[in-house]
Amino acid sequence: MRERLAIYPEFSSHPGSPTHAYSRTCIGFKAKTIMSHGSVTDAESNGASLAGDFLWEQAVNAASMNVARILEKALAGEDLDFQDGLALSAVDGVDLIGVVKVADELRRCAVGDRITYVVNRNLNFTNVCFVGCAFCGFSRGPNSPEAYFHSTESLVAKSIEAVERGATEICIQGGLPRDLNGSYYADLLRAIKSRLPKLHLHAYSPMEITYGVEKTRMSLPAYLRMLKDAGLDSIPGTAAEILDDDVRKSLSPNKLKVRQWVDVIRAAHELGIPSTSTMMYGHTENPEHWVRHMLLLRDIQKDTGGFTEFVPLGFIHSRTRLFHTGRARPGSSLREDLIVHALGRILLNRYIPIIQVSWVKLGFEASLACLEAGANDFSGTLMEESISKAAGANFGEYVSPGEFRAMIRTIGRTPAERTTTYAIRRTFEQPHSDERLPLERMPVLASADHPPLTGLGY
Repeated sequence: MRERLAIYPEFSSHPGSPTHAYSRTCIGFKAKTIMSHGSVTDAESNGASLAGDFLWEQAVNAASMNVARILEKALAGEDLDFQDGLALSAVDGVDLIGVVKVADELRRCAVGDRITYVVNRNLNFTNVCFVGCAFCGFSRGPNSPEAYFHSTESLVAKSIEAVERGATEICIQGGLPRDLNGSYYADLLRAIKSRLPKLHLHAYSPMEITYGVEKTRMSLPAYLRMLKDAGLDSIPGTAAEILDDDVRKSLSPNKLKVRQWVDVIRAAHELGIPSTSTMMYGHTENPEHWVRHMLLLRDIQKDTGGFTEFVPLGFIHSRTRLFHTGRARPGSSLREDLIVHALGRILLNRYIPIIQVSWVKLGFEASLACLEAGANDFSGTLMEESISKAAGANFGEYVSPGEFRAMIRTIGRTPAERTTTYAIRRTFEQPHSDERLPLERMPVLASADHPPLTGLGY
């Protein structure tokens, strides 16, 4: 196997460029973070070679016997079981490097070296919600001065503007007002689709769909058929959080149960409506929950084949009741980010080959690190993102396509724009003039000794 350069040759030949500086600083930053949990004493002085230049074969050989055995099973294409996953979820040091490197090799074999992104816009149509999730900083009561419910006309106008800016997808989600009309979800789809028939409408979580069923008193399959006929193309697999009812009770006792989430997803898939799959981590859960959650998703995918991707979502803690009442940890560590994304690749690889990073949750440094730990999709431009921002995320609401491509090139991968369902619209083999790093949102450049992403609310 040939070792890949950390950045493209045209960038490495310009050591004074911001791209080159970022690449080298970020490699050292990731190496120090990984090795700070292990026993390798020269990690500080030789971090880049340890974390950046280890081949996966070397990483497996350096791992402990049990971890190496499990990684060899994964490389052989075998499905790992719960105990295997649990062992990988607890790794540190050289074992963590082994997991990261094998996940990256599995990614390379499964989907190649392209990193994809979609040009899309989020429409959060209302923040009024009665559910009261303790992890949410977005919702407001109907009488709050900060409450809003955007008109259908304004949402159609935002969709038209998004298409004019190159968007191929609109993602629609919002709060659950008590007085919501049961036909609202379908009416909004029709209004947008009538003006933009080719635009992909990715809309409504299983929680919203369950609420629509309750409001209309229709059966779940009939309600989903109505949404599909109104223009629904796919659904976000959000509202999953952790698919364990005990954990869910601590997060939001009013939210749908695991069985309800699974029923909506299966029913959608049976009707030919694909969905994403997600997992929120970094709050009250533990690694056992990660593994059980991923294995449940794998079981569903074996039956339906309807998941388009797996998206780990780090808990944004800083403005949430869950954190401020002492019931949750302050989000995930970079070590947990790497493990969760790598574990997603290793456990789901044969069934859900697309592993997506959420830059709005992770920030750019951690996103790039996870894209070298098994992930292969950078999510979307968003243009407008309210939910994570309301909970305390501070990584912005928009990333331009040129910024995505510039960041992707810093880790030696090829950027490509995709559709919602992962058809490739265009691959960018060579840099374009609109490509620039969003340096103002990459604090690792501020100092080579930058402490890894603490206090940033991811």
